[in-house]
Amino acid sequence: MSQQSQLPPLIGALDRFSDWLGRTLSWLIIIMMLIQFLIVLLRYVFSINSIFMQELVMYMHAAVFMLAAGYTFRHDGHVRVDIFYRKTSPRRQALINLVGILVLLMPVMVFIIATSTGYVSKSWRIFETSPDYGGIPAVFVLKTMIPLFAVLMLLQGAVEVVRNMYILTGRITPPSEDESHLEERV
Repeated sequence: MSQQSQLPPLIGALDRFSDWLGRTLSWLIIIMMLIQFLIVLLRYVFSINSIFMQELVMYMHAAVFMLAAGYTFRHDGHVRVDIFYRKTSPRRQALINLVGILVLLMPVMVFIIATSTGYVSKSWRIFETSPDYGGIPAVFVLKTMIPLFAVLMLLQGAVEVVRNMYILTGRITPPSEDESHLEERV
């Protein structure tokens, strides 16, 4: 039985949403690569420059990086210096994760939301556009990804809090050693 099915329904749904969003956004990487190839081809073969396409690659990169961060967090793909963490028991790892989420992740995400709200709302009020002629006339959408990133991370953080509480209390089994260290499988 998967861990998602052992979590409360709402938490499991949030976990599945994070998975779906990450997998969906991963397609943008291929699209970015194709557009970047087209930009280079147009510039060096036909001497055509497109600010719009260059900004489009930047927008897609921002979307992948910021909106799929919850997916990366869900699959333990974030940077971690786990010299000591790896050698601890699964319950101790769950406790470390729980403290890290509650003490570090959540306060930082709340801070990002609080400090970016005015910045983003001002951009929406004026429907901020690209400063470059021919650029994407929707900088306000790009800036909206900042608080959206933090909200998605808070949601996945809540899922991970529940998952780690369930591991601590023995309600779900922690991932096995083979599943828990992705970098060793690469």
